[in-house]
Amino acid sequence: MIACTARVIGDDGSDVPPDGTTIGQIALRGNNVMLGYFKDADATRAAAPDGWFRTGDLGVLHPDGYVELRDRSKDVIISGGENIASVEVEQAIMDHPAVLEAAVIAVPDERWGEVPAAYVTLKEGATATPEEIVAYVQGRLARFKAPKHVEFGELPKTSTGKIQKYVLREKAWAGVERRIQ
Repeated sequence: MIACTARVIGDDGSDVPPDGTTIGQIALRGNNVMLGYFKDADATRAAAPDGWFRTGDLGVLHPDGYVELRDRSKDVIISGGENIASVEVEQAIMDHPAVLEAAVIAVPDERWGEVPAAYVTLKEGATATPEEIVAYVQGRLARFKAPKHVEFGELPKTSTGKIQKYVLREKAWAGVERRIQ
């Protein structure tokens, strides 16, 4: 018996093609998925409008049925109408030999609405410049996906060690009204 079934769905609720490239939201249904939010029917309808729970995760479906997570929907950066997966940029930065850890978020930009910014912790004794990190990413991804800003230092974390991107976002967007594109 299958306890949980996963789908990758487009904005219209239909399955994305199993091509390994078309991004959609991960939706789950099964006997181990929540029935709803406690005393909040509106939130339940929003999270599972058709009985499939929207996780907030974005992914692709491969031809063999493998679901690959790509990012959280709230972490996607929309820069000048282009969607940039923060995880993809983080992975490129993490490949740099001097980098210990990285977080990428959207920061305000007058021309593009928002652009990627990287917050990077370097390995002990390692050095790198912001320009070096940007060039490194540009050598691996489309140029528009490279961070426009790079800041070095310790990253805010939970007690379990998870990077708190929301803390970085709050600081970057303080006093700025976020535009929906």
